[in-house]
Amino acid sequence: MALKESEAIVLRTYPLREADLLVTFFTRMEGKVRGVARAAKKSRKRFGGALEPLTFVRAFYEDRERQELARLDALEVLESPLASEVSYPRAVALAHIAELLDELLPDREANDAVFRLTLSVLASLRGPEIWMPVTYFELWMTRLVGFLPDLSECVICGRTLNGSRAFFHALADGLMCPEDKRLASSEISSESRGLAAQMFRAPVESFDGAVWSKAKASDLRKFLLQILERHLEQKLVTAGMLEKIGS
Repeated sequence: MALKESEAIVLRTYPLREADLLVTFFTRMEGKVRGVARAAKKSRKRFGGALEPLTFVRAFYEDRERQELARLDALEVLESPLASEVSYPRAVALAHIAELLDELLPDREANDAVFRLTLSVLASLRGPEIWMPVTYFELWMTRLVGFLPDLSECVICGRTLNGSRAFFHALADGLMCPEDKRLASSEISSESRGLAAQMFRAPVESFDGAVWSKAKASDLRKFLLQILERHLEQKLVTAGMLEKIGS
C-alpha cells in the first residue's frame, strides 16, 4: 500500500508491547485513524514530541492489508500545545477536547468542520483562559455531531422560550418551559442562551481577550455535558476533572 499523508491532530497514545505505541489521531483526509507507531518509545528522530495529545502534525501512515490498525511511519510537528506554558487547568482543558473528539468521532469518517473547529479552539487555548474555548468547543461539537436540540422552544409544548425561563433535565432531550419542567430540573439562564446564540454567529477568536470565570455559562456547559454523556452512555472522565478546577 502507498504511504498516505495528511494533516492530523494527535488524540491519545497507549503503550503497546515493549517499545511500540498505539496512537489515535484525527486526520483531515480520513477522519479518526488508529495506528501503531513502531519503536516510538525509542525513536526520537521519527516522532520526538509529536505524540503529545493535541499536537497538530503532518502524519505519514500506511494501511496494511487485512489489518485494522494503520502503520504510523512518521509525524512532522506543525503546532505543539507545549509551545505555550501548560498549567494544570490548561492541561485538563486540552485533555477534555481530546476525549470529546475520541469518543464522539467515528473511525475513518472525514469531518472538515470538526477539524477546523478544533484548530481554531486550540489557538484560543494557548493562554491561561480555558472556560471560553471549552464552552465554545462543547457547544459546537454537540451541534456538529447532531445532538443539540432547538434552544428556542420548549421540547414538551413547543412554546417559544425567548425572554422566558428555561429548564433542562439529565433525562430529557431539550429545554422545557416552567410549566413543563420535570422534577429536579436545572435552570439555564437567558444570558447563557444568548451567549450560545452569539457563539453560533461568531468565530472563537472574536471572544478572545475576555476574562471568563468558571461560573460564566456553567449552566450551559452542564446542559451540553448531560446531552453528550446521555448519547455516549458514559461519563466523560475529563468533565469531572474540569469540575474540580477552581474559578
